[in-house]
Amino acid sequence: MLGPAEVRELASALGVRPSKQRGQNFVIDANTVRRIVRAAEVGAGDTVLEVGPGLGSLTLALLSTVDRVVAVEIDDTLAAALPATIEARLPARADRFALLHADALTVESLPGPPPDALVANLPYNVAVPVLLHLLATFPSLARGLVMVQSEVADRLVAPPGSKVYGVPSVKTAWYAEARRAGAIGRTVFWPAPRVDSGLVALTRREPPATTASRTEVFAVIDAAFAQRRKTLRAALAGWAGSPAAAEAACRAAGVPPTARGESLTVADYARLAERRPTAA
Repeated sequence: MLGPAEVRELASALGVRPSKQRGQNFVIDANTVRRIVRAAEVGAGDTVLEVGPGLGSLTLALLSTVDRVVAVEIDDTLAAALPATIEARLPARADRFALLHADALTVESLPGPPPDALVANLPYNVAVPVLLHLLATFPSLARGLVMVQSEVADRLVAPPGSKVYGVPSVKTAWYAEARRAGAIGRTVFWPAPRVDSGLVALTRREPPATTASRTEVFAVIDAAFAQRRKTLRAALAGWAGSPAAAEAACRAAGVPPTARGESLTVADYARLAERRPTAA
């Protein structure tokens, strides 16, 4: 495990300063890392995908528990150094580690067997798009545990009708059931962020049964929340072609046209997508 002293020594040796632009906040508390691995409920036989491994704190803990870890790291210096860190600190498991030097937002394939689980301290500034991209790209991900900004965690798990229910909530629900799995304070990071963090556990499930594609469903979700204060009749006017067409689509889908986007489930959005006027 990497404690505060080891993290800073390793960073100093590499000439690394955490990048605010890339949302880098390194975990320096070994107990927090162990807690994340426990909460992820991963173990022998699992292949875990990790995003943004940084200096390797979580990577080492995962490798000590699971069968294989594939880490995706965008930072040139960190990507170059991590394999040596694994070899030095956990040599008996080094052959079970693979690194992909890439942007997690664009990665389309991974080395080795398909991953079973996603376990990651996601960079705050791209957490939601990275999560949605990985869930879409790797259907083998049956479960996950991600650490994100506390407010983002609230959005990911929010139910319909909640004040923070929005695009991240609905699109995540397309892929998985999301629940809060704990809170993380600021002092376990270096540098300490100005916000608290939260753990979100994900369990893959089948999307709603629909003849509409995911792209079509996500288009109506985006339209509904682009003007979330408006009723669906008004908010979906551009998507449907006119307010009257939007109202007709809502009624055909069994959704009140006077409702707002925050009250609909992902299944409601799927039915709406099926009813989009063909001339729209």
